Amino acid sequence: MAKIHPTALIDPAAELADSVEVGPYAVIGPQVQIGARTKVGPHCVIEGVTCIGEDNVFFQFGSIGAAPQDKKYRGEPTRLEIGDRNTLREFCTLNTGTVQDGGVTHVGDDNWIMAYVHIAHDCFVGNQTILANNATLAGHVTLGDWVILGGLSGVHQFCKVGDHAMVGFQSHVSQDVPPYMTVSGNPLKAHGFNSEGLRRRGFSAERIAQVKQIHRSLYREGLTLAQAVERIQGLMASATDPLAQADAQRMLDFLAQADRGIVR
Repeated sequence: MAKIHPTALIDPAAELADSVEVGPYAVIGPQVQIGARTKVGPHCVIEGVTCIGEDNVFFQFGSIGAAPQDKKYRGEPTRLEIGDRNTLREFCTLNTGTVQDGGVTHVGDDNWIMAYVHIAHDCFVGNQTILANNATLAGHVTLGDWVILGGLSGVHQFCKVGDHAMVGFQSHVSQDVPPYMTVSGNPLKAHGFNSEGLRRRGFSAERIAQVKQIHRSLYREGLTLAQAVERIQGLMASATDPLAQADAQRMLDFLAQADRGIVR
């Protein structure tokens, strides 16, 4: 049986797995689905069309699945999707999507989301990310896998942050951040690549050396973006490790889709 505190208010139409735990004074709306072993802390409000996976932990006072903070929103049935094994600390706010985009705000698996984080409408957050306290995503933001976003940082609407990138404390992200790079500041600047993070994730010496060369091509050799792309294509062609080839392809794919331009 689900462990529901007697003061929690759960709509009879909500779908909760038998092993869900709900704390005191939590409120769960009629269109909410919550998977096995997920824990909902005291005073959390989960509403809207919200689908939550397994083994998540929501700390107290979260606002999950509320209507988007978008003046164009007219009550359309948009969604919030949250995967498995995520931790959301106190006072986080996650909104549903809008029909001006895909109608879905998505958070993947194994994310560590600290207090007061805001994830706005139509954002896509990948897997294994860390969002430090007070990090804020405006609408339509995309975060790749393994991204680290420093505390008190803000990401402008429609920006993308690539896989394995790291954004430092109190940064203003108004352009796309390529995979693997470390950036910080206002105005935002690239300071290197996330070598320590890549080592911790098991990247081989060859893969790390290639990412270093990719960083040099983009930021240290005075090349235009088109010239840097040609250089990265050459690095991919000369790589002997298929994973290193995939790393270069990841960068090339990101650069091809960087609609707001990249931080340089």
